[in-house]
Amino acid sequence: MERHAFAYSMGIDSFNAFRAELGRIWPDITAILDHAGAQNFSLWEIGHLVFGYYETEEGSISLSEEDKARYDQIMAALGKIGSWISDPSQEMRLMYQDFGVVRGSKELIRHRVFATYLKPGMQEEYKARHDKLVEARGGNVTQGPDSNFSIWNAGDYIIGYNEIDVTMEQEETDEDREGTIAWETRMLEIMTWFTDDVDWITGERHEHVKRIAWHN
Repeated sequence: MERHAFAYSMGIDSFNAFRAELGRIWPDITAILDHAGAQNFSLWEIGHLVFGYYETEEGSISLSEEDKARYDQIMAALGKIGSWISDPSQEMRLMYQDFGVVRGSKELIRHRVFATYLKPGMQEEYKARHDKLVEARGGNVTQGPDSNFSIWNAGDYIIGYNEIDVTMEQEETDEDREGTIAWETRMLEIMTWFTDDVDWITGERHEHVKRIAWHN
């Protein structure tokens, strides 16, 4: 399975225009997704950012001339409203992954999508810190509740996607909470948050992520 991600920035005061355009082009988007064999497609709104995620079988993407024309029309329409941070034809840089045990059914899945902005020159430091997490796993497969966990980078933007099995979630222990605070406090050395994931630590207020579209 291949995971794909893209990110788009709406123009100033373009919320209504983007939502209206999304409704107009949605049949073309879903036609392309279906013809490409894409699965688990979702769009997430993070303030002025829009994040997209989808999955395909390895090496399966192949668009017809008709779908290529559809794609060009979609890009042109959205290009009048905002700008691409990373468009669907460009692979964002994968910074971290922990696929764990991926659930085929998404009925009991809680999603977590988050976004941060790296301080200048911090891409490699961010990658190095997350590489250490991979090393610490020692090749072991995470059994849950987290799965399909991926973090991407485009420019100075960091965007993460995670699927959480709600049947395996447990109340956080004091030790776990202390570990989370220590990690997130250290990460604030190299980045700032767009989303409200650590507002409970910092006392600040950031955007809450909203899923605005889904297609499977």
